[in-house]
Amino acid sequence: MGFNRVLTIVIDSIGVGGAPDAERYGSEGADTLGHTASWFVREMARPLALPHLERLGIALTHPGGLEGIDAPAKPLAAHGRMQITSFGNDSLDGHWEMMCLPARFHVDYFPEGFPDELLDKIRAFSGRGILCNRPYSGTEVIRDYGEEQLRTGDLIVYTSGDSVLQIAAHEEVIPLEELYRICEYARTLINGPEITMGRVIARPYVGEDAQSFKRTANRHDYGLEPYGPTVVDFLHEAGLRTIAVGKTYDLLCGNGFDEAFHNESNHNGMEHVIEVMRRRDWQGLCFTNLVDFDAVYGHRRDPEGDGLALEDFDAQLGEVMGLMDEGDLLLITADHGNDPTYRGTDHTRELVPLLAWSPVMKAPGAELGLRTTASDLGATILDNFGVAGNGEGRSFLADLR
Repeated sequence: MGFNRVLTIVIDSIGVGGAPDAERYGSEGADTLGHTASWFVREMARPLALPHLERLGIALTHPGGLEGIDAPAKPLAAHGRMQITSFGNDSLDGHWEMMCLPARFHVDYFPEGFPDELLDKIRAFSGRGILCNRPYSGTEVIRDYGEEQLRTGDLIVYTSGDSVLQIAAHEEVIPLEELYRICEYARTLINGPEITMGRVIARPYVGEDAQSFKRTANRHDYGLEPYGPTVVDFLHEAGLRTIAVGKTYDLLCGNGFDEAFHNESNHNGMEHVIEVMRRRDWQGLCFTNLVDFDAVYGHRRDPEGDGLALEDFDAQLGEVMGLMDEGDLLLITADHGNDPTYRGTDHTRELVPLLAWSPVMKAPGAELGLRTTASDLGATILDNFGVAGNGEGRSFLADLR
C-alpha cells in the first residue's frame, strides 16, 4: 500500500499548448496557460501570482516555461505533461481517459444544427418550441435569444465545437425540475446507434433582459454512459472511498462514487476539497473538477478572468497543502485546453500539465516527461492502492518515491 488518500484536482481547460494533433482540431498555436501568463505581463503589467503552483513546478510543465513565473531549480512536485489521445476534445474525453477509459470512438457533431427528427421528439416530449439550433457561445445565446424565450417559453437549443447538446432556459419560465427532465429525455435520444453524442447540458439562467441575463450554478451535465469500468469503479469495488467534487460525478454518470459535492464555483469547489481533506476518516480517491476556468472564462475568451481564477485557486491550494501529511498524494492536471486569447469560443487541443506532490517527497521532484496518454494518471492511482485495472496507462508511482 502506498498513499492513503489521493486528491486529484482537474483545473478544467488549463492546457499547456503543444499537442501533436492540434492541427487536426483547428488548434494550431493554442496555449491556454502560456498565453494567459504572457497576457498578464503585457496587459496587467504584472506576472500571475501563483506562489504555490510556482513552488510545485508549474512552469516546468510548460515546454517553453511561463512568462513571469519562475521554474525552480528544486521544484517540490514531480512534473510533466500528458497527451489526451481520446478522439474528442471535451471534458468527458479527458476525464474518462484519466480514469483509464480513453474515448477512442467517434461521436457526432452538428455544426449546421440538429436534425428535425431529433428536435421534433424534444418538442413533442416538452410541449415547447425550440429557438436557435445553431453552434453558439453560451453567454451570447441567452443575450440573443433570452428575451424571446421569456416571451414564448420555448427552449433555447444550441451546440458548440464539441459533441454536446445544450438546452438553456430561464429558471422563472421553465423550472429546474422541468428543464432537467427534458435534458434527461434528450440524453436518451443520443446514446446511439443513429446519433451518439458526448453530453447534454442543462443551462439555466436568470435576469430581466438581455443586459442582465446570467447563467446560474444550477448547470447539470448528462454524459454518455461509460462503456466500461473506470478507476473509480475499480477502487469502489476494492472497498476504498471514492468522492466526487464538481462535475466529475456527472461525467462518469455517478458510477462508482460513494459521495458527491456540487460546486457553485471554483472557490466553492475548493471549499469542498478543504472540507474533505480536513476529515481523516477515509482512504481512497477524491476526484475534483473546477469548471469555471472553462465555462466562465475560457469559452468567453477572458484571459483576465482566467488568470484571476488561477490566483484564487492557488491561494486555496496553499490551504489544502497545509492539511496534507505524508500519507496524502496531490495530483493536479487538466482535461483539455481553452485558450482565452485564441480565435472562436471552443476548446483547444493541447497537452495538459501534470504535477504530483506529497509532503513525504523530497525536492526536487522527478521529471515525469511527456506521458503519451492521460491514463497514466489513473494507472498510478490504481498502482498506489494495489488495485488491478484494465491495463490502460503506465504508472509513474515509482518515480514519486
